[in-house]
Amino acid sequence: MKKPARFVRLIVFLVVLVVAAFVVGFLAGRRGRAPSVAEPLSAPAASAAQSAQGEGGERPPGTVTVDARKRQLIGIRVGAVDKAPFTFTLRVLGRVAADETRLYVINAATSGWVVRIEPATPGSVVSKGEVLAAFYAPELLGAQQAFLYAVNTLERLKEQSTAQDRQFESVVVSVAQARDQLTNLGMGPQQIDEIARTKERVQQVDMVSPTTGVIIFRNIFPGLKFVQGQEFFRIADLRRVWILADVFEGEDKYLKPGQKARVALASQKLTFEATVSRILPLFDPASRTLKVRLEADNPGYALRPDMFVDVEVPVESPASISVPADAILDSGLRQTVFVEREEGVFEPREVRTGLRRGGRVEITEGLAPGERIALSGTFLIDSESRMDLAAAGLDVTLARDPVSGAMVSIAKAEQAGRKSVCNGQAFYFATDENKEAFDRDPQKYAPKPAVEKPPSPSPDPSPSPDREPAQR
Repeated sequence: MKKPARFVRLIVFLVVLVVAAFVVGFLAGRRGRAPSVAEPLSAPAASAAQSAQGEGGERPPGTVTVDARKRQLIGIRVGAVDKAPFTFTLRVLGRVAADETRLYVINAATSGWVVRIEPATPGSVVSKGEVLAAFYAPELLGAQQAFLYAVNTLERLKEQSTAQDRQFESVVVSVAQARDQLTNLGMGPQQIDEIARTKERVQQVDMVSPTTGVIIFRNIFPGLKFVQGQEFFRIADLRRVWILADVFEGEDKYLKPGQKARVALASQKLTFEATVSRILPLFDPASRTLKVRLEADNPGYALRPDMFVDVEVPVESPASISVPADAILDSGLRQTVFVEREEGVFEPREVRTGLRRGGRVEITEGLAPGERIALSGTFLIDSESRMDLAAAGLDVTLARDPVSGAMVSIAKAEQAGRKSVCNGQAFYFATDENKEAFDRDPQKYAPKPAVEKPPSPSPDPSPSPDREPAQR
């Protein structure tokens, strides 16, 4: 039993001896090592430093080099920026409405009773001159008697060769006045001509349609006693209709009077050509949109009032720079694209965007025609750029040089003394020349400060708590 215990103690002693020898050797090596003034950068840091400098000098912070194999692997596509008209299709919702210049109302010209109604209901298509109903009015018989007397007198004068011109003209005026009286009672020209031809009075007045159209309102019943001014029928000529399109504020500038548009009725797979009216858009406070009026022919009455239609307007804005939406890295506070300085070398550049339509975005500032940018894979390029900046020890916070428009590192510009303050705002520069140009004329590059109104003095300042009130 004693031999195994002695053997275990021997093994433990040897292990402790080995560990002690290793510790003593490590400490001796640390004491003997000479301290170095500067150590070389690690591989990632050295790569980042090289990516921040080019053969011809320094590159903007965040510039990254991506080799051909990696570009192919992550699917980076590069294309040239050009300036061309920004074309897109504005798609809005529209509602069909009757053309109010082709809307006709039949109302009562006098008081009376309805004696007959034809089968004309809302939705019925009626022709011009078609009889819709008939009524009786107390003034009807007296007006007809005066009309027939004037007509007969005129015919007798025409047969007499001795009639004087003045007398003849007086009778003609009497016929016209009697005819106008029947018209004011609601009688149509066809019925008046029939009375003049037959020399017989009628017991009722026919209500006829003044146009060819569709009845959209009806308020008449057999035996109805009505008063002057009561509305009976409303007829709309739907051979041409209005399209009221809802557009948001700012979109109405793309719709010009006389511009052609396409109106689609999706339920019936029909399309129509419409024209933007010359009437100014009206603001609808309920929907917070502008009502733009379009006019369209309506063959076959396919478009009915209150129908919804799809309106497509081709729009072509003035020539401008536009890029695919995938080429822009939008962080919310700034929009960035990656410009290819040379093959595989991408520089981040902040841009200002404008109109966004059809998968493309208008660039109002930051790019020039002919420059090549990354059209896809911008998120992966941005990741590489930020990793290189972090490895090189550079601040990833960038600012725009107000003179050249290039992006510069705020920390690096502060270390180099390329910082100026104007109107309470700090500006950073890529080169000393840019700073000198800014300092010579800061108002040329710095934005103008907003004018603040001075605070108005209090009309009745309260006394200070430390001051005693005045003695009365």
